[in-house]
Parts: sequence; C-alpha cells; structure tokens
Amino acid sequence: MKVKFIVFGSPQGKARPRFVNRGKFMKAYTPDATVDYENQIRAEFYRQCGKRRFGDNDMLDMRIMAYYSIPASTSKKKQKAMEEGEMRPTKKPDFDNIGKVVADALNSIAYRDDAQVVDSQIRKFYSRNPRLEVTIQTASKR
Repeated sequence: MKVKFIVFGSPQGKARPRFVNRGKFMKAYTPDATVDYENQIRAEFYRQCGKRRFGDNDMLDMRIMAYYSIPASTSKKKQKAMEEGEMRPTKKPDFDNIGKVVADALNSIAYRDDAQVVDSQIRKFYSRNPRLEVTIQTASKR
C-alpha cells in the first residue's frame, strides 16, 4: 500500500514541550502552534487519503518533501537559484523536527505507532508554493 498527501503552507517543526508549575508539580504541554499544525496534517491526510490505514505490524517507509517560501527580500538571481534547486534551505525548522511532527500527527490514524517507520527521508527545497508532500508506503526488505 502507498499513500501520498500534501499539507499546504510553510513547513513547521515539532516544538519542544513547555512546562508550567502547578503547585508542587510540573506539567508538560505541547505548544498551541504544534497542536494546530498536527491537526492540519491529520485533516489533510483524511481529506486526501480517507480512512486508509496501514497494518499494525507493517514496516513503513516515510518520505517528506518540505518546500519553503522563497523570501521576497532575496535578489532575483538568488530567487532563480532557489527555484531551480541550486540553493536549498539551511534554516529552521530542522529536518528531524519536520519528520517528528508528521510522524506524531499520524499516530493511530495512518498507522498504529510511528515506531513502525523503519525508513525515512526528509528533503528541503524552496518553492513559490510552500508545502509538505508526504508519501508513506510499506517498506521494502532491502
């Protein structure tokens, strides 16, 4: 099985948990921006892939193409290089935080747990149309 879907908008990463004092106890919580982005990922998965779900014991391969906005303040020469892939983003969010937010958002929706992902690739590019393109498929044996 293979699914592919697109999350429109600038790529975002998984933010670190925040902590707050509750009397004698500390409580951890996920920042609202991360919760909102995970909800957007889930909504796009459902909209584009329906109720498709991988088996609980499937080994999975996840590929993410992250397309960042081309800054308007950049020279036309650099903008062209960015569009053609000659210049690629070396800015935040980091590739691992992009993968984490997507993988966590799809837990119990596309698969049982993101521990099933045994192979992954995250690539960062510039585009006039910022987005994430996510492909998940059953992993090959080698």
